[in-house]
Parts: sequence; C-alpha cells; structure tokens
Amino acid sequence: MRFITTVYTLLLMYTIAALLFWGFSLQRQSHIIYSVERQSLHREIDSAREPVAYATRLTELDEHLASRKKQYLGEGVTLMLILLIGAAVVYNSLRRTVRLQRQQNNFMLAVTHELKSPIAGMKLSLQTLQRPRLTDEQRGQLLHRCVQESDRLADLCNNMLLTSQIEGRQYKAAKETIALSELVEQSADIYTARYPGRITTDIQTGCTVSGDMLMLQMAINNLLENAIKYTPDGTPIEIRLLRGKRDATFQVADQGSGIPDTEKKKIFSKFYRIGDEATRRTKGTGLGLYLTSKIVQQHKGRLSIKNNVPHGAVFQITLPCG
Repeated sequence: MRFITTVYTLLLMYTIAALLFWGFSLQRQSHIIYSVERQSLHREIDSAREPVAYATRLTELDEHLASRKKQYLGEGVTLMLILLIGAAVVYNSLRRTVRLQRQQNNFMLAVTHELKSPIAGMKLSLQTLQRPRLTDEQRGQLLHRCVQESDRLADLCNNMLLTSQIEGRQYKAAKETIALSELVEQSADIYTARYPGRITTDIQTGCTVSGDMLMLQMAINNLLENAIKYTPDGTPIEIRLLRGKRDATFQVADQGSGIPDTEKKKIFSKFYRIGDEATRRTKGTGLGLYLTSKIVQQHKGRLSIKNNVPHGAVFQITLPCG
C-alpha cells in the first residue's frame, strides 16, 4: 500500500503541476494577444486625433483581458477542485479495496483454522473411542467433547450462512413476540454446560420483545462466544438482562484485556479483527460482531460497547419491548 500511495501521490503532483503550467501558459498567451491588439489599435486609430475612440477601444481591450483572466482562473480552479475531489474519492476507494482484501485474506485464514480445529478435535476423540478398555466416564467425556466441537462448527456455519442471506436480502426475518428472558436463560444454560464455572447470570423475568427468535438467539450467542474467546480461562463472564419501561437491555461483561477506544468503532465491521491473523492467538472469523450489529439494526435496537471495571469490556444490546 505504501508503494501504491507513493506512485499515486507522484502522479497527482505531476497532474497538478501540468495544470498549473497550462494555466500560466494561457495567461501568457492572453497577454501576448493583448499586446498585439494594442499595437493594432495604434495603427488603426491615432490617439492624438481621435482620443475618445482610442480610449473606448483601449477600455474594451482591457475588459477583454480581465474577462479572459477571470475565465481562465475560474475554469482552472474548477478543474483543480474536480481533480482533487476525484483523486480523494479514488484514493479512498483504493484504500477500502486494499483493506477489504486484507480482511478477506484474514477471514480465509481464520475460517480455515476454525474448520480444521473442531474437525481435528472430533477426529481425535473418535479415534480414542475406538480404543478398548475405556471406562464409561472416559467415553462420556469424549462424546461430550465431540458434541462441543460439532456445536462450534454449527455456529460457524450459521454465522456464515446468515451473513450471506442478510447481505443478499434473501433472509426474511420473522416477527413474533419473544420471551427474551427465557431465550437468554437458554443461552446461559448452554454456555454454562460448555464452560462450567465461568458463567454468572442476573436475568430479570418477564422481558418480551418482537422479532426473529433465531436471529436474536444468534446475536446473544455471538456475544457470549466473543466474551469466552477474549477472557482468560477461569475468569467469570456475567450475563445481565434488565427490564425497563420501554426497553430491554442485555449485557455481557467480561474481564479480558478490554478494547482500545480506537478499535471500538471498527470491531463491528465485516471481517475486522484486532491484530494480525499470523500473530493473533484468539480464534474467530470477524463475522460474529458484524452479524450481531446487523441483527440488532433489523430489530431497531442499539449495540454498544463500554469499558468494564476494573478491566475488560461490556457489550450491550438494547431492544424495544414488544
């Protein structure tokens, strides 16, 4: 990108210099024309014998010179503005294209890792199950691990499929009254079973909203999955559901490293993930938070993030009560 920026800047500077050169050339030609017209006026009209006619023609020549100067200046400034605006638009488009390509490359690397990791885990568990002399407890643990890895694959596939359908406007969201309290409790129970001892809840009952149950369930799970990824093992994650007069507020508070203020607006972009894919330790595809933001928008809600105390992040979804 730095090489492209350098070449682009040099080309822009050359174009501006050429435009200025032609502007000065036109002004010089205008003065040459003015000088020729003055000489012609001297030959046609004697200033001593016909001072009035001479002064009138000279005034006309001066007006023509000033008119040409204004015309050249106006056209030059207009062309310069068009050039600069066009250059800015093209450059921003180029930067977005390069950034999107990088994010897509990171996405492909992340998806490859996300697919291979649970598949490898299930394969290892199944191969272990083939061994003789396993106790029932060991078999149960291996089967539970297989179910967990398959759930990870299902979540990844659902995120990718729903993102594609939403962007292609192929998914028709249902509109029904949803018991949000029960929906949050179901997700909390699922993640408590997956990660024992890490989930704490404060869920107020009686919260209802209007919308699509599948989409809201996915948004809730994405925030929980995100908190699990970025919180150290053994650190609790708090789920809160607060009922207001007009809104229901769902919060997921973690005690991870937190999110810098400069990144808070970027993390909801498609494919965006903090850091570089080659050095990043956490898993993910960069679709979870993007998809969650789209789901919240479709439900006329708000998705925000704030700092947790003493450290970490709090993701918050606010939805109108149904």
